[in-house]
This record gives sequence, C-alpha cells and structure tokens, in this order.
Amino acid sequence: MAQSVNITELNLPQLEMLKNQLDQTAEDAKDFFKRKIDFLTKQMEKIQPALQEKHAMKQAVMEMMSQKIQQLTTLGAAQATAKA
Repeated sequence: MAQSVNITELNLPQLEMLKNQLDQTAEDAKDFFKRKIDFLTKQMEKIQPALQEKHAMKQAVMEMMSQKIQQLTTLGAAQATAKA
C-alpha cells in the first residue's frame, strides 16, 4: 500500500524525484490506453463484417415474416368473407 507523504516536508531533490515518478506514471497510463484503443479498434474491425452480414440476414428474415403475415391476414379476411 502507498505511503502517505506530506510534500511540505520534502526537499527539492525529493520533490523532483516525485515529479519524475508522477510524469512516468502519466506516460505509462497514456501508453496503456493507446494500446487499449488500438486493440479495441482492431477487434471492432474484425467483427464488423460478421455484424453486417447478421444485420442483412435479420432484415431478410423480417421481410419474409412480414410477407407471410400479410399473406395470412389476406387469407383470413378472404375466408371470413366467404363464410358470411
């Protein structure tokens, strides 16, 4: 666990060392997130074609279901008028 330090009690070389550590920590964090963004971008590029294909298939299924529902509705209405 990190130690609590009162910076008013530090001398100049200690403050400079602390600043360097903080700068390095910030650079490490920037590097980490840059790598993370690059990784996620590549993963998105990999799955995008599959998602596009799935979307197209879903659209085709929805269109087919809509046509079937329309046919059944028309058939039901025709049968109802034939019975009357």
